[in-house]
Amino acid sequence: MIPTSTYRIQFRNGMTFDRAAALVPYLKRLGISHLYASPIFTATSGSTHGYDVTDANEIDPSIGGREGFDRMAKTLKEAGLGLILDIVPNHMATSLENGWWRDVIEHGENSRYARHFDIDWTRRLTLPFLGDTFEAVLENGDISIKPDPKTGKPTLAYFENYYPLTPESWQGREAEVLNLTDKAAIADLHARQPYRLMSWRDAPRELSFRRFFEVTGLVGMRVEDEAVFQDTHRLILELVRSGAVDGLRIDHVDGLADPKSYVEKLRQEAGPDCYITVEKILGKGEHLPEEWPISGTTGYEFIASLSEVLVDDEQIDQLRQVYEGVVGKPVDMKAELRDAKLLMVDRNFEGEFTRLLNLAVNIAETEGVALDEPTLRAALRELLIAFPVYRTYGTLQGLPAEGQALLAKIVNKVKASEFAPDPAALDFLTRVLHGDVNTDASKTAGEFRTRFQQLTGPLMAKSVEDTLFFRQNMGLALNEVGAEPVQRAFSLERFHNEMKTRLARQPDAISSTSTHDTKRGEDARARLYTLTEAPQIWDECVARWRQMNQTKVVFLNDGTAPRGVDTWMLYQALAGAWPATLHPQDEAGINELRERFLGFVEKALREAKLRTDWVDSNEAYESAVLDYARHMLDPANQTFLQDFCDGLQPFIRAGLVNSLTQTVIKLAAPGVPDIYQGSEALNFSLVDPDNRREPAFDTLERMLEEHELPNFSREENWLSGQVKQRVIAYVLRLRQQKPALFRRGDYVPLAATGKRADNVIAFARVQDDDALIVIAPRLVFGVLHGGLELPHTELWTATEIPLPERLAHGRYRDMLSGKEIVLTDRIDLNSVDSCSAVLLQRVNSSQS
Repeated sequence: MIPTSTYRIQFRNGMTFDRAAALVPYLKRLGISHLYASPIFTATSGSTHGYDVTDANEIDPSIGGREGFDRMAKTLKEAGLGLILDIVPNHMATSLENGWWRDVIEHGENSRYARHFDIDWTRRLTLPFLGDTFEAVLENGDISIKPDPKTGKPTLAYFENYYPLTPESWQGREAEVLNLTDKAAIADLHARQPYRLMSWRDAPRELSFRRFFEVTGLVGMRVEDEAVFQDTHRLILELVRSGAVDGLRIDHVDGLADPKSYVEKLRQEAGPDCYITVEKILGKGEHLPEEWPISGTTGYEFIASLSEVLVDDEQIDQLRQVYEGVVGKPVDMKAELRDAKLLMVDRNFEGEFTRLLNLAVNIAETEGVALDEPTLRAALRELLIAFPVYRTYGTLQGLPAEGQALLAKIVNKVKASEFAPDPAALDFLTRVLHGDVNTDASKTAGEFRTRFQQLTGPLMAKSVEDTLFFRQNMGLALNEVGAEPVQRAFSLERFHNEMKTRLARQPDAISSTSTHDTKRGEDARARLYTLTEAPQIWDECVARWRQMNQTKVVFLNDGTAPRGVDTWMLYQALAGAWPATLHPQDEAGINELRERFLGFVEKALREAKLRTDWVDSNEAYESAVLDYARHMLDPANQTFLQDFCDGLQPFIRAGLVNSLTQTVIKLAAPGVPDIYQGSEALNFSLVDPDNRREPAFDTLERMLEEHELPNFSREENWLSGQVKQRVIAYVLRLRQQKPALFRRGDYVPLAATGKRADNVIAFARVQDDDALIVIAPRLVFGVLHGGLELPHTELWTATEIPLPERLAHGRYRDMLSGKEIVLTDRIDLNSVDSCSAVLLQRVNSSQS
């Protein structure tokens, strides 16, 4: 069953199955068809997200266990709602709480789970969880031999962690081993284990298992193996086959060795009716392989498409110039992207890169190819850096045609670049990726191809989303998961084309505007888009605010803190996160925002990896910037807070209009709209973990009164989020009444003409006699005149939307006002409310 809409709930942090079940009446009134649950399987103790699974075949007792889950599932079914689960096939936690992982630690290659995990068994299993080297930790007395508190067996104890000893090293002399205190004897015992304890700092170079991105606490799984697939999906498939679960969201599908085979296997096992989507970041113009038997992605590309509508392409260059004035030089985004990727290849993913390089050297030697290691290193490095998308989808046999075409394009680009390596080395790597090698090298080439594809994704993610987007802060709204990192133009026409393509290729994909992984909440992003409409005003505001807080700037050995570019980022991030109704005199509200903001600032500074880092933090710099941010949000700093709040008001108002526009587009455009918990009202969250905070559900429930139309005439309804919530409720109910219209109906772009043509986005969905015309405002910063109260009839003066024959000359009802109108061959926008969206549903004779 294809959902008409989904509602994402983040379990844990207080959210249990019983609490979610209590929300079902509210979700029903909101018009939701499916609850979309974050991972529910047993994860590490205290997990705040559930992606660190320790038991894939148990529902986490901390959120209600199987009994609680069954109660929630029963409540959903009785209310007519479906359930979608977020599953994590790519990795599990490297926690001693993970029974499979613990068994591998204890028994090494002899463990029945030794090949469940993606481990390089040509060497000892590395466990990078010490604060220093094993030798240093042992010398300090932090490692000793102690019995496991649960089993009584001898272990290497490191604080509260008890690493089991392989039975061969202690059986028959248990008492002797438990009484070991001599450091040399403990070191010898450690050397006889199938694992090697080491410092977390050595993980990027020496790790012996595939991890999730840079997270050594998450180990890759080999679900391409039939036994591993069955062991990790036993409970998942039971829940689907029982009817308790209607859909699955696959986390990080690009991490798998063979995503195509995996989704085919999952489809076969889950059946034809299970709704399946994949978390996958698509580049501009990139598409999912058509042959994958799934409904589509989880919607990051939809967020990127919305920027085409809400960015002012006429003025964004001025914002860029202002920003470059703060930076002190022009910003070359291609060079910045290269620098970020170099850092990832050379440092953060050094181990993964070295493993790939060794495979390439091995293949060259097997084939008698005269290429030395430095030459291959340079070519492999440039090939990885030049990769423009997350990955190709080759198998052990070779690359499919589209992968070959992409690779050829990349190789030609590298050869023509100023950093071009040896062309023969590039040709050799191309041949390896194609699978064009002799029989003796084919197995190694298959492994190279798989590892290469599993590295390009993490390399892209960590270079762009978790480095570049924290370094280059011209427009924070554009620094979003799935966005293009390099400068480009924004185009309403491109948006319409992308929606046509979305309808043709993945009409049942999820359309997201906020997720647990987005860099900021959808309403923060909607507000920050407005900076592109008023770059000069924003520049003047920042200059004034910097002057007000200048006394908190300090001078360090490595430069000023915060620098101008830092303060630019701080004020913009705060502008996005500032609650729409927060007053400077609200001390409790300011203090709450400050604590959230400081967590964001620390993460932003470390993710940028410029003057500080997660690996080696610069405490003096971090303290200086955090003190500055703390001063910004000091309730006693009233001069600044009042000026900041006042200066922000026009951006807040225009942002609320943007918020409604992106919401209406999401509800009516091709795809399945997802409402991230609390985002049916206003979501000004910062990056995780801030975006995983539980919303005030009791307030949301009170705000939603059934059968009441949205009231656009009172500004307080905009500021509270009630306008947005009511619009969502009305359109989601229509989606339930007309599922075919929204799922398969044609997408028809409509173009406005006249004085305010640039301030309108319009399109229609049409199927047979059913039609819905969508009209929404855009780029309204300069025409709101200080308020959201309606009407502002002058906004639409002398502006019309010509209608094609299939939409013209009919009776329509505006869903959001209740008014019925008769259309000619055009719509005169002067007759509609300026700040609200207009949703004109065709009235058929049967509806009269």
